[in-house]
Amino acid sequence: MKYKFKPAKNPRVLIIQKVYGKQINNDQNIIFEKHRFKKFIKDVVLGTIERIELINEEIKMIESHFNIKNLDDIFKIIIQCATFEFMYKPNLSRKIIIKEYLNVSNFFLSTSQTKYLNAILDNISKSLSK
Repeated sequence: MKYKFKPAKNPRVLIIQKVYGKQINNDQNIIFEKHRFKKFIKDVVLGTIERIELINEEIKMIESHFNIKNLDDIFKIIIQCATFEFMYKPNLSRKIIIKEYLNVSNFFLSTSQTKYLNAILDNISKSLSK
């Protein structure tokens, strides 16, 4: 399968990888390599890690509609990072955030999981805009 983007350079792929790495090894120092979106990547990674309890509280609001507890870690991290952006990056369009995470999810998840992710992110976005 060919990807329209270079996953190794995509900011959201890097965000997901860094948050996942920190979750796997909490003692690990996060290194932010030179990248044209370095500030954005750093903001989302550190913000997601620092505000994980608040983010998870927002995600719990939609648990009655979706079974999130049984999702694998990478799936949860994608949801957490996107939720951080919904909450703390108000200048970004929610539709664009969803589109970007769906694009990179193809790198990490199966097609059926990506459709489920779309529904979850759309619900979280709507619940946060109330």
